[in-house]
Amino acid sequence: MSDEEVRGGWDVDGFLGYLTGLRQVAPRTAEAYARDLADFSDFLAYLWSPERAYDWTAVDYSVVRRYQAHLTRQKFAPATIARKLSALRMLFRFLVDEGVLPHNPAELLSAPRRGRHLPEVLHAYELAALLAAPDPDTPAGLRDRALLELFYATGLRLSEVAGLDADQPDLAGQQVRVVGKRNKERVVFFGNPAAHAIAQYLLAGRPHLAGARRGEPDRALFLNRHGGRLSARGIARILDKHVLATAEVHRVSPHVLRHTFATHLLDNGADLRTIQELLGHESLVTTGIYTHVSAERLRQSYERAHPLAKD
Repeated sequence: MSDEEVRGGWDVDGFLGYLTGLRQVAPRTAEAYARDLADFSDFLAYLWSPERAYDWTAVDYSVVRRYQAHLTRQKFAPATIARKLSALRMLFRFLVDEGVLPHNPAELLSAPRRGRHLPEVLHAYELAALLAAPDPDTPAGLRDRALLELFYATGLRLSEVAGLDADQPDLAGQQVRVVGKRNKERVVFFGNPAAHAIAQYLLAGRPHLAGARRGEPDRALFLNRHGGRLSARGIARILDKHVLATAEVHRVSPHVLRHTFATHLLDNGADLRTIQELLGHESLVTTGIYTHVSAERLRQSYERAHPLAKD
């Protein structure tokens, strides 16, 4: 990449290819980084002039520090600021690798401290109410029951469930092989309730939904009313519908079911390494959040049970 290309506009496709290829960043994350860098160029246009909005070679540590201060003044959430700074580090690392810059001016940036947010977890009675919400007498209800049972039984991510094909679940072995973040493949397991719900859906629900599609049937495990693959957004809407119909449950997302899966495993004796593998986490540090969830649940139980806990 020449200095003219850097100053006159930047190689977006080259940068995205660098992220998704060499850095193995998820495509959606790479696109978010590209939008973040467009915001940074707007800041440079304001700081210097519109003509220098893409003058990356003139950026030094003082400039990126001023940008961080600007984001703080704009009252962005710490997590958003951290992502935008990560985008800067990635951009300048790319330019160093391309030989455009001798060093990364954003390398020493420290992300803002983020408060620890304990994930929402469903209690057993809330989970039972949610799983019982779909109507088993309709094809859509059979699909929804299979969806909810699979989420809780496996801890799969929303994108992983949406990407499943009909031939992937091994009902006899009660397991499914999925490809998660960074193309990492893993096997997850499920028990009798999920196996039964999926079998019932494949027998009496999916064929009815598939019949609405003209031409070649879709390979997807979970189908929409038109017979096509149910999207991640469609799955989230289905969950919202059943949450609204279940008075006991509130503030539930597919990720809450993933958190519930992990926390219930830990509460019942599973070790963190096992949970890490089942969730597809790269780092045990990420999985460690669930130890804090369980500790919080212990504290709540103590305060409810001990006569002098609140004195």
